[in-house]
Amino acid sequence: MAVDELLAIIQRCQILEEADFKGEDFNLFQVAGQKCLEDGYAAQLLEVIQNEKNKVIIKNMGWNLISPLVRCIFMYKQEDDKREHCLRILDQLAQLCNPKELFLGLLEQIEQTSGEQVCQTVMLLLQPLQTVLLKLQNKKAYSVGLSLAMIMNQLTPLPVPYTKQQIQEDRLGLCQCCNAVVDFAKPFVNEVVKNMEKSSEYNDMELKEELIKFCMKSLKYPLLTAQLEQLEGIEEHPFRHFAAEIIDILWNIGELIPLVFVHHKGKSPHWENQEFADIERKNSADSLACLSYLMFVQHFGVECFPVVFSPSYLLLCNMTHIEVLLKRKEESVLSKGLDLFESCLLRMEDNSLLHHYLELRDFINVPQDLVKIMTLCPMEHMRKKSLNILQLLIDKFDTEGKYTLFRCLLKTSNHAGVEGYIIKNIKDQIHLALTKEYDNIWFTGHHLISLLDLVLSLPEGAETDLLQNSDRIMASLNLLRYLVIKDCESDNQTGVWTTLGKIEQNFLKPLRVGLNMSKAHYEAEIKNKKENRKEAQSSNAVCSLTVSGEKMPAMTTGMQLQVLHSALFTFDLIESVLARVEELIEVKTKAVMDENS
Repeated sequence: MAVDELLAIIQRCQILEEADFKGEDFNLFQVAGQKCLEDGYAAQLLEVIQNEKNKVIIKNMGWNLISPLVRCIFMYKQEDDKREHCLRILDQLAQLCNPKELFLGLLEQIEQTSGEQVCQTVMLLLQPLQTVLLKLQNKKAYSVGLSLAMIMNQLTPLPVPYTKQQIQEDRLGLCQCCNAVVDFAKPFVNEVVKNMEKSSEYNDMELKEELIKFCMKSLKYPLLTAQLEQLEGIEEHPFRHFAAEIIDILWNIGELIPLVFVHHKGKSPHWENQEFADIERKNSADSLACLSYLMFVQHFGVECFPVVFSPSYLLLCNMTHIEVLLKRKEESVLSKGLDLFESCLLRMEDNSLLHHYLELRDFINVPQDLVKIMTLCPMEHMRKKSLNILQLLIDKFDTEGKYTLFRCLLKTSNHAGVEGYIIKNIKDQIHLALTKEYDNIWFTGHHLISLLDLVLSLPEGAETDLLQNSDRIMASLNLLRYLVIKDCESDNQTGVWTTLGKIEQNFLKPLRVGLNMSKAHYEAEIKNKKENRKEAQSSNAVCSLTVSGEKMPAMTTGMQLQVLHSALFTFDLIESVLARVEELIEVKTKAVMDENS
């Protein structure tokens, strides 16, 4: 019987000194103890462990029971008495075993778990692990750091619940587990705080550094990808609670504000391998970006925040974080970047952001990232939001800043829709310049002429794909029409009349030629399709079509004809505006000539 075998080993070891225990004794104890657990004799094993006479034996050998003990706990149902006995055995082992040996045994068990049992195992072993760590005298900081790192590494592969239903179900237990890990860390946080209170020059940085590493890992996972908005029907959002706890830890150990403003002031690991160094830097960037989101969008820790910084300085501090978030593809991360950018901009007055900021790399890169989201993101609500934020950014810049940003985006966006949007903004700024009393040198005179050179031109002259560039062309024609109507040749505030010859040469004439060529090509294509349809047995024959250099999905001839007619309609629209511009130029030029004669 398993219990008899165990008692025999115990009796033999009771008469031995601690130093006389042999490897064979450890093996026999482990095998007999495991057999007791597997055969259902957990109650008897508990009695053996609680027996004061066996204290030295359990201290040295008890940690070997961790692995079979964990297996049995998961094997029994929640209400089973045997499971309760196993849990009491685990608690006793945490109290009685050699802390160093038990620490390694618990960590090994966490490391070996995988899949759906990860969170269950971690939550089961957190309390004994905490008990053991609090007993350790040597290398405590290292052991705490190793424990937290091991736990987070095991959790990281698990999918983060995102929808309300997923959070409520918490199928793998991740939400519950994350908050349990924070509770596990609290005694060590309190230890750092007490030591800081004792001495203003707190030099023992090791434990503090390990807690910072844990917070940084938690910011990257699960918080970076977690849904952190308030959800109706969830009284205490588990990830919001977890975020608040992480912010509290950073504040209590005096690292919250330094991390937000001057990044990590502690020692960063030195990696000889450049690949490892790059991974460390990226992980840190992700974590700091998430921290800024928590503070400036979700307002965690806002009561700790000094209210002495200008909105433009806060935007400056956050631009690096915004860029990090906007370069990600996941909706949960991308939305955080957009929210953070929007939050920073909404703090500012219109026209208050100085143009000097555009000399900084982030202030050039982030608008370009916005353009990529506007044009490439598959999610419509993200595209719309990024467009709104781009307009918000334009509104915040001073006049020279707007001018510089427009030039930059016209040169880099490579998207006719975006270019058309920027040209409409240029028109709005010119209107303000012409209707306000004070001088605006950036949207009148030689500065404007330089900008018009970019706007009133065709990328490839008469060969330009007019259909693909129709948004830009229509916006350019509308701008030119506005300038010709609004700015009299005698005033010539915008300078458009001075450069009219150049505009006609570089824009109007090539556009007229291009329109004629494009219309002729599409009319011939329509005629060809109609003839082919008559010859075909059925008008529903499926064929392919290439428009603006892109192969369209398979369509019937009838569908293709619709596309071709739509293109012709676009050309007619452009032609009608072009004709109106040419007519206005001719009328105004003739009127001036008549006045002079």
